[in-house]
Amino acid sequence: MPSRTVPSVRLILVAMGAFLFVLFSAPIHASAADDPGDENEITDFVLENGLQVVVIPDRRAPVVTHMLWYKVGSADEQPGKSGIAHFFEHLMFKGTKNHKPGEFSARVAEIGGQENAFTSYDYTAYYQQVTPEALETMMHFEADRMRNLVLTDEVIEPERNVVIEERASRVETAPDSLLSEEIDATLYQNHPYGIPVIGWMHEIKKLNRADAIEFYNRYYVPNNAVLVVAGDVDAETVRDLAEKTYGKIPRGPDMEPRIRPQEPEQNTRRLVTLEDPRVGVPKFSKSWVVPSYESAEPGEAEALDLLSEILGGGVHSRLYRKLVVEEGIAASVGAYFQGTAIDDSSFTVYGAPRGEATLEEVEKATNAEIARIAADGVSEEELEMAKTRFVRSMIFARDSQSGMARIYGSTLATGGSVEDVREWPERIRAVTVEQIRNAAATYLEDSRSVTGHLLPKSEEPT
Repeated sequence: MPSRTVPSVRLILVAMGAFLFVLFSAPIHASAADDPGDENEITDFVLENGLQVVVIPDRRAPVVTHMLWYKVGSADEQPGKSGIAHFFEHLMFKGTKNHKPGEFSARVAEIGGQENAFTSYDYTAYYQQVTPEALETMMHFEADRMRNLVLTDEVIEPERNVVIEERASRVETAPDSLLSEEIDATLYQNHPYGIPVIGWMHEIKKLNRADAIEFYNRYYVPNNAVLVVAGDVDAETVRDLAEKTYGKIPRGPDMEPRIRPQEPEQNTRRLVTLEDPRVGVPKFSKSWVVPSYESAEPGEAEALDLLSEILGGGVHSRLYRKLVVEEGIAASVGAYFQGTAIDDSSFTVYGAPRGEATLEEVEKATNAEIARIAADGVSEEELEMAKTRFVRSMIFARDSQSGMARIYGSTLATGGSVEDVREWPERIRAVTVEQIRNAAATYLEDSRSVTGHLLPKSEEPT
């Protein structure tokens, strides 16, 4: 049985950002209908029922990754039904009209394969990594549970209790997770990105069979899904197998545009503090609502990506060099931009003190570096080095089949296209020093930020 956890949304999107768009040496062929082209071409096509398929050949090992993405996540949930997207991810591992509970997972295990699933704000994905000979079997099982789940009260009630226990053990008992939820709920004043992916406990407890069936019928249809197959395969074989399995599923109703409540103008600086006796070293983070790749003006998201690299992207970043190496006041520092999202997302910096240094010193020094970039910008040399590091790190993603499948799946599930993947390196290379300065000055204003403090529990006065 796979580990069906809900990764922190921050971790999901950071991971996607780290894999998001990559420089592929192989050309992308828009359609395999008339010309199969080079066998190493990355190909995409659409079945008659609306299922979009992407094929990424990788002949280095006899392994294939089969990943199905549904264009629905926690931000698509109805008010009062938080957690239904993740809850339904659990239900997908139950039985169907054609296969008993656990049979799919047992088949994957029998052949030495791996499987997993994950839910985020904007998508839900299921994947298996197996030998090429088992690809048709994976397609058969995955296509079967797209429409043939058996959803009875006997299935719903126990699995809802599993999700309740998951939240209790992974969130309610973890100070970092609790604070992260409160920060998000404060950062997003109107958008559902402020609601945790796993859901609020009081709403999870009320999810029922009717909710599950409505969600299933509304979103789990081929015309709301993207199939990505990466590995030791070719486009013609994948097309034949997809037609044979997924192609038999009728197209669902046309999907409505994914329009969510948007953020109003934010005009306040907010502080969220959690004190807990389990905290040993204090930490801080500061976040802002910023455009994503899908909602940004041309060049803005690329500038934010590079700004995160320059500011806190590793040992070569400004924050690391200044606070860790030169001043020695920080044990950890960093920055990240959650660019893979349908709507405006977030940019975050974080840090923790070292030795005798205080949290306030680390926070003040971090703010100073941000202000310096907003006022003075960065040098051409600094930007070029960041571009080189950034694009080079993306190239390494080619070594992971599942990484490549995530690149395409997350991009297409959040409104992007195959061509967006191809063109991303050139857009990164086109970013100017003025765009970096403008991104910092425009979006990283202290007056509209949310700061989180995770602190050891204060001693009670005697």
